Amino acid sequence: MIKTTVNTSSGSTAPTGDEVYDVAVIGAGAAGLSAALLLGRARRRVVVIDAGEPRNAPAAHMHGFLSRDGLPPATLLDLGQAEIAHYGVDVIRGRVEHVEPGYGVRLEGGPVLRVRRLLVATGLRDELPDIPGVRERWGRDLLHCPYCHAYEVRDQPLAVLGTHPGAVHQALLLRQWSDDVVLLPHTLDLTAQDREQLKARGLYLIEGEIKQLVVDDDRLRGIELADGRVVPRTAAFLFPRPVPHDELLTRLGCDKDDAGWVVTDRTGRTSVAGVWAVGNVADARAQVVAAAGMGSTAGFAINTDLLDEDVDRAVEQHRHAAAATR
Repeated sequence: MIKTTVNTSSGSTAPTGDEVYDVAVIGAGAAGLSAALLLGRARRRVVVIDAGEPRNAPAAHMHGFLSRDGLPPATLLDLGQAEIAHYGVDVIRGRVEHVEPGYGVRLEGGPVLRVRRLLVATGLRDELPDIPGVRERWGRDLLHCPYCHAYEVRDQPLAVLGTHPGAVHQALLLRQWSDDVVLLPHTLDLTAQDREQLKARGLYLIEGEIKQLVVDDDRLRGIELADGRVVPRTAAFLFPRPVPHDELLTRLGCDKDDAGWVVTDRTGRTSVAGVWAVGNVADARAQVVAAAGMGSTAGFAINTDLLDEDVDRAVEQHRHAAAATR
C-alpha cells in the first residue's frame, strides 16, 4: 500500500508515472530531506520516496544537531517533510521495487516514475548480537554512539559489551563520561596492547561470556554472565555491525570499496552517471547533522549537473531553430 502526500497548495497532483521528475530522492531521513529541500527551493521537480523505517526510530532523542539538540528524531523528520512540502516536493510513502535504466523508479504496487537524476539515502540497519535483552533495550539504555548518548548517562556505572572489535575503542572513549566503565570482553580476544591501554585509562575488565541483560521494572539493572555472575550497570554500550541498505545501488552497478561500501566523491556522486548516494548508506559514521550536510551538498551538485544538461539542450535547440530560419 502506497500513501502519497502531496502539497495541494502549490497545485501539485499525485504522481501517476506520466510526468518526468528532475530528481527522485529515495529515503526521507535527514540526508534525503536536506537534498529535497535544496532542490525544491531551486524549483526542481522532486519526489521523495520513503518506507518509514528510520534507523534511529528506537532513540527517544537525538543530539549534536545545532539548534535541534534533544529533539525526538521523528519530530525532526516531520518538520523536514512540512518544509519540503512548502516548495512543492511530492512525498510517497512506499518502497522502491527496483530502478530501471534511464531512470525509471518502479514502486511496489504503484507506477514507474520517470526521473532524470537519482539520490539514494536509504540508510543502514544495525545488526545486533543474539544476546537476550539486546534487541528489547536497544536505543533505550543499551546504546551505540557515545557522542550521541553518553552525556545522558554521564557519571553512571556503564558497561561495554565486547561483541565487536570496536568495543575496545568504545570503552576507552566512554572513560571521558564516567569513572566507572566496565568492558565485558565476551568472546572478544584482547591483545596485550588492548589490556595495557584499558588498564592505563582506569577501566575494568570482567571476563566471561555474556548470557543476558538483566532488566527490572523496565530498566537495565546489570549484565548476567554465563557463570551466573551479574555485573550491576545502569546503561550499556555495544558496537553493532552496520549493514547498508544499498540493494538499489548494487543493482545499478555502483562501484564499492574493499569493505563493501559504495564509493562516492565528496558530493555523493557514485560511479554510475546520474546517481548519488548520501547519509548512512554511504558512510556508517555520519551522524544526523553530518547526513543533513551530505544531502545539502549532493543537492547542489545534482542541480549543477541538471543545469549543464539543460544548457546543452537549450543550445542544441537554439542552433536547430537558427538553422531552420536560414
